[in-house]
Amino acid sequence: MNKKKDVNFLVCGAVIAALYAALTYAASAANLAYGAVQFRFSEALTVLAAYTPAAIPGLTIGCILANLGSPYGITDIICGSAATLLAAVFTYLTRKVKVKGLPLLAPVFSVVFNAVIVGAEIAVFLPEGFTFKGFLIQAAFVGLGELVVCYAAGMPLCAAINKTGLRKYLKSVSYTHLRAH
Repeated sequence: MNKKKDVNFLVCGAVIAALYAALTYAASAANLAYGAVQFRFSEALTVLAAYTPAAIPGLTIGCILANLGSPYGITDIICGSAATLLAAVFTYLTRKVKVKGLPLLAPVFSVVFNAVIVGAEIAVFLPEGFTFKGFLIQAAFVGLGELVVCYAAGMPLCAAINKTGLRKYLKSVSYTHLRAH
């Protein structure tokens, strides 16, 4: 193992985790981070999994830290973080699907997994309890918020990464066994 690559992987993941948590807490101050209608600016960072596998643990740990402040408690820590983990893994697996150099599929997984998993989670806490109609409404709200943030902020983030040296750095940050050959 190359210790420098291991350290770069850990540092990159830690920076992503810290950014995710900080951006979520900032959105929380404006009542935009938790609940059915949420615009977590941190979700734009999910596109980073299309550039480096270090984003997978980084986003997941960042989500766990961010959800420590959730009014849904341990349920959101588990469910929200699972949605983020799944989205990051699928984003990484489809990272080579690009249109004009942009990983256009990258935000799709965050939208879908959060709509379904977090939508179901919120529907459980509705006063009338979980109903299929309640789930559909919550999933639509969560999915819409994800769609707006992930595409409106995530795609410009991808474009900026592609135009700077950050793309080369992120590509170099990977474990040997995770690197696609």
